[in-house]
Amino acid sequence: MAISPLAGKPAPSSILVNVPRLVSAYYTEVPDPALPAQRVAFGTSGHRGTSFEASFNEWHVLAISQAICAYRAEQGITGPLFLGIDTHALSVPASASALEVLAANGVEVMLSLDDEYTPTPAVSLAILTHNRGRSSGLADGIVITPSHNPPESGGFKYNPPNGGAADTVVTAWIEAKANEYLAAGLNGVKRMPVEKALKLATTHRYDYLGSYVDQLEQVIDMEVIRGANIHLGVDPLGGAGVHYWARIGEQYKLNLTVVSSEVDPTFRFMTVDWDGRIRMDPSSSYAMQRLIDMNGRYDIAFACDTDHDRHGIVANSVGLLPANHYLAVAIDYLFQHRPQWSKDAGVGKTVVSSQIIDLVCARLKRKLYETPAGFKWFAEGLREGSLGFCGEESAGASFLRLNGSVWTTDKDGLIPGLLAAEMTARTGHDPGQLYSQLTSELGDPVSTRVEASATAAQKKMLSALSPQQVHYSELAGEKIQHILTNAPGNNAPIGGLKVVTDGGWFAARPSGTEDIYKIYAESMHGEEHLSRIVTEAQAIVDAALGSGGSVKS
Repeated sequence: MAISPLAGKPAPSSILVNVPRLVSAYYTEVPDPALPAQRVAFGTSGHRGTSFEASFNEWHVLAISQAICAYRAEQGITGPLFLGIDTHALSVPASASALEVLAANGVEVMLSLDDEYTPTPAVSLAILTHNRGRSSGLADGIVITPSHNPPESGGFKYNPPNGGAADTVVTAWIEAKANEYLAAGLNGVKRMPVEKALKLATTHRYDYLGSYVDQLEQVIDMEVIRGANIHLGVDPLGGAGVHYWARIGEQYKLNLTVVSSEVDPTFRFMTVDWDGRIRMDPSSSYAMQRLIDMNGRYDIAFACDTDHDRHGIVANSVGLLPANHYLAVAIDYLFQHRPQWSKDAGVGKTVVSSQIIDLVCARLKRKLYETPAGFKWFAEGLREGSLGFCGEESAGASFLRLNGSVWTTDKDGLIPGLLAAEMTARTGHDPGQLYSQLTSELGDPVSTRVEASATAAQKKMLSALSPQQVHYSELAGEKIQHILTNAPGNNAPIGGLKVVTDGGWFAARPSGTEDIYKIYAESMHGEEHLSRIVTEAQAIVDAALGSGGSVKS
């Protein structure tokens, strides 16, 4: 990937989004349902797009909101709907549009107290808190966020009564129904003026911030952090949890500094990501440059993305930890310091997460549940307590409360940061040092991700490959142990291919938004072996795509 000369530097004014134009396009652009790029399309975590390209605007939000009302009616979901937003410019108008439809359909809507921004985990927690002990009148939720994506982006995500992101069956139903409304020119969509909707008896205010912060001591050992008096640095990256952190520090008497509480829909305070675009990605060293430059000022520092469902950990010993490294450390620590967790509680990971997680689980004698990309696959396991920790390589994770009961069933970016503080306080070592200890015992994997061009037809072919179409017996000099197109944990299609040896693996998946496919690769034998894996992986995939999907050695 070509690195932009702007990467890691403060965002110049020339690349800032024109917010008035963006919001104007939200209301004036009309999507063409005949164009795939302008239809409703739920990816791994909701519908995303931008009003500049008519891929996310008022029509989409109205149609999806009505489709959710129809889904609720079909499923008998009659409880309140918890509605949260992040700090992207399109989130406020999208929230108003959603409320117009939800209110017109008689839905009890829970808006945030004082119009506070709402992290994804706060919505998940609110749903689960309401539904605890209930068999009827169940709640669900909507989070209006495009996650860490650029400032011009908008996003819309539905969380059913289990509190997690909706699974593929649910999103396929909502997507199809929403596109019917688009094709019908919004005929069948009920709505009312937002001013009227705000005054209805069915529209309520809910203290997401207070509820979330009050319960944090049930999932993190705040006493250990407070007792060690370690200095914590937090960068909210201008996101939805911007006001949560000061409350957390004050309420639990932590030595916690919020390095910036600025909120600006242009995100002009960010350093630019690898490709020259602004992106609030806490796993990117370029986007995290401000906090990295502060390394040494704090005993441990961390950041979250815009809806606060992803984390980035900056340790004095190593700087920004790769997400896979921290997941391994968190798993190793938690299962040794949560005595009330069930002995049967396992670990959830995605197929493109590091092999060191497998090794940690084996050492801990904990079962491993491996799924396709998408945190939605972990919701039920977290809810019922059969999974103690779940994480994905894109820096998303959640885990159980201290007593082994469910916390959130969607990703939570706040608690991994606070867990980093807890483990530093308790062990006297930061997560970078703890990872070094792990690798000295289990081996030190190296990994990479590369991209290659692919047409729409080739991407479709890649997502439909079967193991029988790959006839290779070796990868980078090692015998192939597994060729997977379905995840071993739940047998769900991974939308691509994964090839595994004893000393490494690669996975190839088509991009959902670009004409490329991505290769994730890892080796336990060093950089030279990793390079061989990548080279041979690309040859395998390119041969498959160029020969109608059949690969031969």
